Amino acid sequence: MKRSEINAILRDAVDFCKEMNFRLPPWAYWSPEDWARAGHECDEIRDNMLGWDITDYGHGRFREIGLALFTIRNGNLHNSKYKKPYAEKLLISQEDQLSPNHFHWSKMEDIINRGGGNLMVQVWNATEDEELADTPVTVHLDGVEKTVPAATVLRLTPGMSITLPQRQYHAFWAEKGHGPVLIGEVSMTNDDNVDNRFYEKQGRFPTIEEDETPLYLLCNEYPEAKGR
Repeated sequence: MKRSEINAILRDAVDFCKEMNFRLPPWAYWSPEDWARAGHECDEIRDNMLGWDITDYGHGRFREIGLALFTIRNGNLHNSKYKKPYAEKLLISQEDQLSPNHFHWSKMEDIINRGGGNLMVQVWNATEDEELADTPVTVHLDGVEKTVPAATVLRLTPGMSITLPQRQYHAFWAEKGHGPVLIGEVSMTNDDNVDNRFYEKQGRFPTIEEDETPLYLLCNEYPEAKGR
């Protein structure tokens, strides 16, 4: 992805958060120069990959296959310094913008429509060899259990949520004609480096072509802290 495209996505994301009256922490707006001056007091942000995350899943077609995310809080499965057993993210899905089919080996999560349009979520069970099972899927929508056929697409209107257990395949997108969706994710500790099992091979963090200065650094771009 070009840096100019990422910067434009970030500007749109900030505007949409403001429109939805969702406030981000102050460091969400730090410049690269601010991060260059930041010391070890910000290690939790660096070590747990908090902050902005833009992905086109390696396809180069962000508006068709992609997602804008902001990790607000997270623990760390590999560093006992960080005790949080939970994580919280903000996601923004554009109309008909696919987040591809995947599950998590370790993480259980709630996906919440915080506002905007309608969120469409398609679900399957996984077989033992991680294929798509043609079996009924038990889902929990705001604490209400129901069973649906494999590959059912569920519509989450603003305020609704779904619980996604480990090894339950899911894909999602904002319904066409209803606008983008502000999505909340509340989950167990998150590790995007090892815990995503995409049904079809995807990229995760983009390769960036630097055609202009970064507006904000992404969560995998922070410089090391200065000093001791």
